[in-house]
Amino acid sequence: MTLYTLPDRFLYANPLKRYSIGYRTQGLIMKRDADGGVTLYLGHASPGAEKESNWLPTPEGRYSAVGRIYGPSEAAMNGTWKLPPLTPVAGQ
Repeated sequence: MTLYTLPDRFLYANPLKRYSIGYRTQGLIMKRDADGGVTLYLGHASPGAEKESNWLPTPEGRYSAVGRIYGPSEAAMNGTWKLPPLTPVAGQ
């Protein structure tokens, strides 16, 4: 997932110097959920130390998040699997 500011579509400068997040992000070990899935946290404020490994900092204003799939499965290519939508968290 790569984050871009809007309307200019630049990478968002942030204290972590993290402009994208995924298993290909150098030096980052993402935490898996109990069911084996992965939850990404996108937001301006840190989601807390326990979740920061899966956090992509965002600007306070508008932004665009782009998901890319490298070496996709057949399900991703034929549309039976879809990237889950972003879900706002109350209070964020």
